[in-house]
Amino acid sequence: MTAIKESSTIQENKKNILDQCPVMYVMERIGGFWKPIILFQLSTGGKRYSELKRAIPEVTEKMLIQHLKQLEADGLIIRTAKPVVPPHVTYELSEAGNKLAPVIDAMADWAFQDMKGKHNWKPVN
Repeated sequence: MTAIKESSTIQENKKNILDQCPVMYVMERIGGFWKPIILFQLSTGGKRYSELKRAIPEVTEKMLIQHLKQLEADGLIIRTAKPVVPPHVTYELSEAGNKLAPVIDAMADWAFQDMKGKHNWKPVN
């Protein structure tokens, strides 16, 4: 992975806009392809890694692990590991993550409405 030059103009601009724009702040935390999907899956309750992988079969293991770590670092999910063999790890939304659940639900509601009649879309049951 390429190192990011912290003193670059783009990094300075990014820091400034994150401080000034609440939408950019949110997108920095939940942006990307998989993070909103992971949060959506966890909005129904805590899940083990294998449950998340089954719920999102298209995500690679590397990306799922990476995004779970980022979401945990950003304080949106809580990772709980029990000291047993084999390891028993669960992921759940933190307080901040639970506050985001209505936002994720609103995104899903908007998508259902917008997709109706487009691209031969049919809801998944």
